[in-house]
Amino acid sequence: MEEIEMAIMNIIVNAGDCKNHAYRALNHVNEGKYEDADKELQLANDAMARAHDGQTMFLHKEANGEKVEISVLFVHAQDHLMTAISEKNLIEQIIELRKVVNTLVS
Repeated sequence: MEEIEMAIMNIIVNAGDCKNHAYRALNHVNEGKYEDADKELQLANDAMARAHDGQTMFLHKEANGEKVEISVLFVHAQDHLMTAISEKNLIEQIIELRKVVNTLVS
C-alpha cells in the first residue's frame, strides 16, 4: 500500500474509532457510569485529533502547491471524518441531556 493510501486509511480508521468511542460513552451515560463515559469521550477526542491531523496533512500539501490525487477512497475518508465530527458533537449534546434526565429520575 502506498504512503498516500496509508494516510487515507488512517483517517478512516481513526474517524471510525472516534464514532465507536462516542457511542460507548453514550451507553455508559445511559447506565449512569459517568467516569467511564468521560474516558470514552477522551478516547473519541484523541481519535478525532489523529483523523484530523491526517486530513490536515493533505490540506498542507495542496496549500504548498503539491497536487493531491482525489480517489474514491479519499472521498470515503472525508465522508467518515465529516460524519464522525457531526455524530460526536451530537452525542456530546445527548450525553449532557441524559445527565439531566438521570438526575430527574433518580
